[in-house]
This record gives sequence, structure tokens and C-alpha cells, in this order.
Amino acid sequence: MLRYDFEDSLGYWVFSVAHLMTRAMNDELGKLGITYRQWEVLCWLSYMGEITQSELADQMRIEAPTLVGVIDRMERDGWIVRETDPNDRRKKIIRATEKVEPMWEQMVNCAKSVRAKALRDVPQEEVQKAKGTLAVIRGNLLSELPGHNIPAEPIGQKQATQTR
Repeated sequence: MLRYDFEDSLGYWVFSVAHLMTRAMNDELGKLGITYRQWEVLCWLSYMGEITQSELADQMRIEAPTLVGVIDRMERDGWIVRETDPNDRRKKIIRATEKVEPMWEQMVNCAKSVRAKALRDVPQEEVQKAKGTLAVIRGNLLSELPGHNIPAEPIGQKQATQTR
């Protein structure tokens, strides 16, 4: 019989929590007519301003063909536009539309609500310690990726340190 000690596996706990956070985000964002994966696209657009489809797939750590379906639905629903890059006609640049602006705060509030539920009864110092540990683990794994172009700092960290 196959055996594995899941209870002692940090990976198991990280993936399990990530899965539950994704489900909770889908539940919250679904009320606004958007999925977690679509929210992820909008988050990258809020961070980068605009981005090519291939760069977005890299940042989201998904295969480009997987992203195409998400982008197609978002374009159909009016969340984003895709335009040909004037410097390279093979590339498509993705931008958020004006439809996002009035909904953005509600979407952010969904994320904050899920975060609050997830961290209920967890002391702030434990949250900071966990984030620090995960940052080290992330850095260790990123250093092993050949030619990685994923930011070592979490989204927003770069902006926060620039404004200090």
C-alpha cells in the first residue's frame, strides 16, 4: 500500500490551504461575476499596468494555452481588451477596461474578507513569522529555476519599499 506522512509535509499544508483559499475566493468573487483566476489576471494588471499575454502566463505560472481561455472569457465579458503590440505584431498586450474600475474596490474587499476569515484567531506576529518563512522558501525555490523571471518579492512589496 502507498504511504506518505501528509501531516508532516509542509507542502501538503501549503497546497491544502492554497486550495481552500482559492475556493473561498471563488465563492466571494462569484457574487461579482468573476472567478479567482480572472481576479488574478486583474491583480497582475493592477500591478503591471499592462502586460503581454505570454508575460502574464509566466507571472501566473500557467501555460499560455490555459490562459487563453481565461482571457477569451474576460474579453467577452468586457473586463479586458487585447491589442496587438505595435512593436511586435506577434504579441498581444492586455489591458483592463473601464468596467473594472467601479468593481475593483468590491473585488479587493472580497480578498480582504477571505483573508480575515482565514486569519481569524491567528496572532499578527505568527502571520509575520509565517510570511517570513514562506519568503525564504520561495527564494530557495526561485534560485533553483533556470532563467526565472518571477519577482522574488511578493506583489506589492516592491511598491511598498519604493514609497518608504
